[in-house]
Amino acid sequence: MIFEARGVKMYYEVHGSFGRPLLLLHGWGGRCESFLPVTRDFETTRRVYAVDFPGHGRSDQPDCPWSVTEYMEYIRAFMEEIGIGGADIVAHSFGARVAILLAAEHPDAVGKLLLTGAAGVPSRKSGKTPFKTRVYKALRSLVGRPFMRRLFGEEKIDLWREALVQHFGSADYRALTPFMRQTFNRVIAQDLTPCLAKIKAPTLLVWGENDTATPLWMGQQMEKEIPDAGLVVLKGCGHFAYLDKYGEFRLIAESFLK
Repeated sequence: MIFEARGVKMYYEVHGSFGRPLLLLHGWGGRCESFLPVTRDFETTRRVYAVDFPGHGRSDQPDCPWSVTEYMEYIRAFMEEIGIGGADIVAHSFGARVAILLAAEHPDAVGKLLLTGAAGVPSRKSGKTPFKTRVYKALRSLVGRPFMRRLFGEEKIDLWREALVQHFGSADYRALTPFMRQTFNRVIAQDLTPCLAKIKAPTLLVWGENDTATPLWMGQQMEKEIPDAGLVVLKGCGHFAYLDKYGEFRLIAESFLK
């Protein structure tokens, strides 16, 4: 199915024919199928909605660089249009950013929140910038100087910029179009810590013990700052803990969302 707002079309799926609505919000680079086992197991008792966020899967790219705020307002419009305000939400990583902001700014839009590997809390600064990062920033600054553009032209400079990204960027970042990289940068720069205390929805945090993308301390901080929150740690799991030990995750989710 297709939903359209702000001139952007978003693909979504609906599974199950009855029961309280359950909205699934995938992580960055994911799509509806990222929650395939959750959809399969919950569609028998819930009406399950899964989306491809704009810029992901089968959905259009945003018409300009978005932050978490634009994504949140888009999902809010989607929920209102199809009539699932107050739905329970299961969200992973980037999807949890959107869910956190939605729950903080529009409490009536959310029932219960189940967040796994949730992003939104800034990484702790070590006080020392990694050597690789310093080299990348220095080269990018040099390539962007006006005299370089005059000497070599815009086309050559753009090629060099892309070469730097391909050499120094993460796999997720390299896979993005130049336009979506601007969105990615805006998303990760948005600190959602002030939103945590505003969340009124009952919240369960499910975390992988060995998560390196969103380390466990982030989940522990969220548990402290969200008024009605609990934290479950899955041993030996990484950032995709809900898939690493899906059987455990399903039982936890069923109990919390029942």
